[in-house]
Amino acid sequence: MKNKISILIGGLLIALVVFGAVGATSVLAQGPTDVPLHGKGPGGGRGLSDAALEAAAKALNMTTDELTAALQSGQALEQVADAQGVDFADVQAAIQAVRETEMRERIAQALQDGVITQEHADWLLEGLEKGFLGGPGGFGFGHGPKGPGNGQPPATP
Repeated sequence: MKNKISILIGGLLIALVVFGAVGATSVLAQGPTDVPLHGKGPGGGRGLSDAALEAAAKALNMTTDELTAALQSGQALEQVADAQGVDFADVQAAIQAVRETEMRERIAQALQDGVITQEHADWLLEGLEKGFLGGPGGFGFGHGPKGPGNGQPPATP
């Protein structure tokens, strides 16, 4: 039973990262929507976290209020970057770094709470370091840190 819970939690953590990366890409690539820009709200919290918004604002040499206002006015994040004379890839990298930090904190908390094993935490962290759990170059499906697989954590005896 504990093994099944560990696998479920691991799968949910992976899904969280994947959906976060996909959500960020969607938010960054499109124009105005009714989805909140950050934090949790009626849109299910699919926007940028407060920390990610702060990182993006810092990369753009703006305050979070200025960035929020620009995004709420209908500008896409890429347009804001262009207007600020900042390479959009730098903004994306800042957001990705925050998301990786948040994911590492979630993995550490799950390990501390006994929800996952050390082996599972190591597997998730290895995948995160290799880019298999989101970010540029991969979402973790089909190949994991241990080679070809089904995206599942290593089996525990």
